[in-house]
Amino acid sequence: MKLNYYPDTDSLYIDLSLKPSSESREVSEGVVLDYDEAGNLVGIDIDNASQKLDLSEVVTSQIPHRAGA
Repeated sequence: MKLNYYPDTDSLYIDLSLKPSSESREVSEGVVLDYDEAGNLVGIDIDNASQKLDLSEVVTSQIPHRAGA
Protein backbone atom coordinates (compact mmCIF):
# COMPACT_ATOMS: atom_id res chain seq x y z
CA MET A 1 0.00 0.00 0.00
CA LYS A 2 1.25 3.47 -0.82
CA LEU A 3 -0.10 6.89 0.17
CA ASN A 4 0.53 9.73 -2.28
CA TYR A 5 -0.40 13.30 -1.35
CA TYR A 6 -0.35 15.97 -4.04
CA PRO A 7 -0.34 19.43 -2.39
CA ASP A 8 -0.82 21.32 -5.66
CA THR A 9 -4.25 19.68 -6.11
CA ASP A 10 -4.86 18.83 -2.42
CA SER A 11 -5.58 15.23 -3.35
CA LEU A 12 -4.64 11.99 -1.66
CA TYR A 13 -4.31 8.76 -3.64
CA ILE A 14 -4.10 5.48 -1.79
CA ASP A 15 -2.59 2.71 -3.93
CA LEU A 16 -3.87 -0.63 -2.66
CA SER A 17 -2.47 -2.78 -5.46
CA LEU A 18 0.03 -2.67 -8.31
CA LYS A 19 -2.74 -3.74 -10.72
CA PRO A 20 -3.96 -1.04 -13.11
CA SER A 21 -7.37 0.54 -12.71
CA SER A 22 -9.97 -0.28 -15.34
CA GLU A 23 -13.05 1.28 -13.73
CA SER A 24 -13.68 4.18 -11.36
CA ARG A 25 -16.76 5.00 -9.28
CA GLU A 26 -17.40 8.19 -7.32
CA VAL A 27 -18.93 7.02 -4.03
CA SER A 28 -19.32 10.48 -2.50
CA GLU A 29 -18.38 13.98 -3.58
CA GLY A 30 -14.66 13.95 -4.37
CA VAL A 31 -14.08 10.33 -3.32
CA VAL A 32 -13.41 7.91 -6.18
CA LEU A 33 -12.77 4.17 -5.88
CA ASP A 34 -10.69 2.51 -8.60
CA TYR A 35 -11.20 -1.15 -9.52
CA ASP A 36 -9.20 -3.60 -11.65
CA GLU A 37 -10.68 -5.75 -14.43
CA ALA A 38 -11.74 -8.42 -11.91
CA GLY A 39 -13.64 -5.86 -9.81
CA ASN A 40 -11.08 -5.71 -7.00
CA LEU A 41 -10.46 -2.38 -5.30
CA VAL A 42 -7.01 -1.10 -6.31
CA GLY A 43 -7.05 2.55 -5.25
CA ILE A 44 -8.85 5.40 -3.54
CA ASP A 45 -8.67 9.02 -4.74
CA ILE A 46 -9.72 11.77 -2.33
CA ASP A 47 -10.07 15.33 -3.64
CA ASN A 48 -9.78 18.25 -1.20
CA ALA A 49 -8.13 15.80 1.17
CA SER A 50 -7.00 18.38 3.73
CA GLN A 51 -10.63 19.43 4.21
CA LYS A 52 -11.85 15.84 4.63
CA LEU A 53 -8.97 14.25 6.58
CA ASP A 54 -6.40 15.14 9.23
CA LEU A 55 -3.25 14.81 7.14
CA SER A 56 -0.90 15.86 9.95
CA GLU A 57 -0.42 12.31 11.19
CA VAL A 58 -0.56 8.81 9.73
CA VAL A 59 -0.83 5.99 12.23
CA THR A 60 -0.52 2.28 11.45
CA SER A 61 -1.48 -0.48 13.82
CA GLN A 62 -0.74 -4.20 13.75
CA ILE A 63 0.48 -4.31 10.15
CA PRO A 64 1.97 -7.72 9.40
CA HIS A 65 5.67 -7.54 8.56
CA ARG A 66 7.35 -9.79 6.03
CA ALA A 67 11.02 -10.58 6.51
CA GLY A 68 13.13 -8.78 3.92
CA ALA A 69 10.35 -6.30 3.10
